[in-house]
Amino acid sequence: MHEKTVNKRTVYEGRILDVEIQDVEMADGRPALREIVRHGGAVAVLARAPDGRFILVRQFRKPVEQILLEVVAGNREPGEEAEACARRELEEETGYRAARIRRLGVIYPSPGYVDERIEVFYADAEPGKGEHRPDEDEHLEAIFMERAEIVEKIRRNEVPDSKTLAAWLLYEKMEPAE
Repeated sequence: MHEKTVNKRTVYEGRILDVEIQDVEMADGRPALREIVRHGGAVAVLARAPDGRFILVRQFRKPVEQILLEVVAGNREPGEEAEACARRELEEETGYRAARIRRLGVIYPSPGYVDERIEVFYADAEPGKGEHRPDEDEHLEAIFMERAEIVEKIRRNEVPDSKTLAAWLLYEKMEPAE
């Protein structure tokens, strides 16, 4: 099943991703072409406010021309540890700091063409909210929801974002904290 890379070339270098074209030889010897998006990695954080409600964000996503309900998420800076990124993104997007944070796992949102690796975390937020500081090109709104509200939105297919669905599944299946 393994594919051997015969040739590769980068055809685009961007701010958050690069595009690479690979000529490969499949396991049976046939040639194939692969278009691969290279991404520096990201984090996703399902956070819970001190009052027990979950903190999600709502923002417009241009590629799908929709406002989506999502967990806090963001790209890792070069050399940045995943947990540090998760803590930074939570504070930037919601104004809350993580009192406790727990790694839930790793997901590959669309491994057929992109190597993006998202490390997923669960965080309990500290009491007291600071000022949120989204990136310059970001406009988002923090939304507070009870567990039942989130479950109902998922049931009605109103949460199409894969990282949010994966984070919720990983959260629901996590072992109780020690």
